[in-house]
Amino acid sequence: MNIKEQTQKMDAIVAQGAIVDAVKEFFADDANTSDYGDSKTHGKSEMIAKMEGFAGAIAKVNGITHHNSIVDGNQSASEFTFDFDMKDGSKILWHEIIKRTWNADGKVTKEEYFNAA
Repeated sequence: MNIKEQTQKMDAIVAQGAIVDAVKEFFADDANTSDYGDSKTHGKSEMIAKMEGFAGAIAKVNGITHHNSIVDGNQSASEFTFDFDMKDGSKILWHEIIKRTWNADGKVTKEEYFNAA
């Protein structure tokens, strides 16, 4: 499987704001995630539930910017800025690096989020 192509496809879906769809299409069933806030998910279904809850809390998408991606072997790193107004009145502005480990089938087995600010 061509990891560079998979990364480009997944990043394009994320950049459109279809984060739940990206997880559904590109995550392996046993994928795990972790972020710089020390939050973790175990398994694709847990990540889908987390992303559905998050997406449902967004009142307005002010912008999603995909800055760049790099691929080395079965690893990729993608830089994004996410700008959201939330339904609770808060504002989210994340500039982050998303590091992914891919399996031979072109599915994400591990995704880690790093604060790029």
